[in-house]
Amino acid sequence: MNKAEREEFFARLRAANPEPQGELVYHNAYTLLVAVVLSAQATDIGVNKATGPLFQLADTPEKMLELGEDRVRDLIKTIGLYRNKAKNVIRLSEQLIAEHGGEVPGDRDKLVKLAGVGRKTANVVLNTWFEQPTIAVDTHLFRVSNRTGLARGKTPDEVEAKLLKRVPEPYRRHAHHWLILHGRYVCKARKPDCPNCVVSDLCRYKAKTTAA
Repeated sequence: MNKAEREEFFARLRAANPEPQGELVYHNAYTLLVAVVLSAQATDIGVNKATGPLFQLADTPEKMLELGEDRVRDLIKTIGLYRNKAKNVIRLSEQLIAEHGGEVPGDRDKLVKLAGVGRKTANVVLNTWFEQPTIAVDTHLFRVSNRTGLARGKTPDEVEAKLLKRVPEPYRRHAHHWLILHGRYVCKARKPDCPNCVVSDLCRYKAKTTAA
């Protein structure tokens, strides 16, 4: 996909959804961080069901520590890997209080030192809360980037590096959400909805689906 095509690609995604939003429910930077940590290998819908009651009780690191690991584990037990995730939530809460005054840092190097936080999680928080032009490559974004020819790569890190170079500057702030939502609802894994895709003619995918 050349520069002009990439420009058109994102212009169409913006036209279809000018202000894209993630689907995790959160109230502040801390609850966003916790929600993203809990979302690993889980659906946003599933996470939101668990974090509704959790965040009513604890929406700060201090309140989470008061709640305790056992109670956190009980509240999130419908989420995959809930035992380890409960430990991470408690540990990262301790780290935030001890190292950052209870505040979520807007710096990737500091974020990835928190329990349960990898590069992808850090990028989501930096993009969503701190409005930085980061790109978190999940399975949806990885598929869309490779399938369309926007940025092909064998690993998430490789795709991320290429996207950071290829996404036109005016679109970098929201590129993360546009691509994830496109992969979740249009460019789906098993049967992409090519007939209703706004960038189908720009896409390099050879096995495009047709209308029934």
